[in-house]
Amino acid sequence: MDIKRLIGEATEYDKKEMLEYKKPKSWLKSVSAFANGMGGKLLFGINDDGDVVGLADCERDCEIISETVKTKMDPIPEIHLAPEVIDDKKIVVLTVFPGKETPYYYVGDGNRQAFVRIGNESVIADRTAIRRLVLKGAGTPYDSLTSPYEYKNMAFTKLRSVCKQRTHNEFLDTDYESWGIINENGELTNAGALIADESPVRHSRVFCTRWNGLTKAPGLMDAIDDAEFSGSLISLLQEATAFVARNSRRPGRNFPMTGRKCLNIQKGLFLKAV
Repeated sequence: MDIKRLIGEATEYDKKEMLEYKKPKSWLKSVSAFANGMGGKLLFGINDDGDVVGLADCERDCEIISETVKTKMDPIPEIHLAPEVIDDKKIVVLTVFPGKETPYYYVGDGNRQAFVRIGNESVIADRTAIRRLVLKGAGTPYDSLTSPYEYKNMAFTKLRSVCKQRTHNEFLDTDYESWGIINENGELTNAGALIADESPVRHSRVFCTRWNGLTKAPGLMDAIDDAEFSGSLISLLQEATAFVARNSRRPGRNFPMTGRKCLNIQKGLFLKAV
């Protein structure tokens, strides 16, 4: 392992000059953040300037780290401890693996807090982040969660029409559950709410803009055409595709509407899906 390459503090790495026995939160928050995210490493024995200062008793520090993680983390994340030697000085590398039972909490000082990694800092997870971690830990994607809306109030004529057009097969009533539009109890899922003809999900929107030019040069950033669409994901795809076709000077390639942003640089077109 090239430890010197890891000394620069970044999203996946953190460094501590010493193991703070009486202030475990100072480093356990990084353990929580790494376990809740992509994993990472803590390097004990390296100061803020990146100088290797070493530890006086690596073996004892490893025991304390292991015991502290077991008693002050819930659930206990998967870790690996390894003493390393740099320039005749001993340090400890604590590797934290990405967790499957998120959120991972630090428990101490009368608090129970989950942390996430933002840049090179471990910060307290807000309610949105906690909700996302709970879904991740449960292995349940957002699409399959039960929607607050009722299936009986939704119509799916656009879905039936597109299905017939693309597959040449009729959309059957039994397909609603197999497609994940309703769950096994007949309840509407979030996926179903997004696909319904008049989607009640207010964040189901697409903003489209065609700019006058390709750069931010003065006078060239006026919008030639812009539009905002809302409703069913099927309608959003159709309307956004039509906007691109309407604003293209020559036929362009079809592209999938995946992710949050699609950018056609040659045409000066910008689409943002929310």
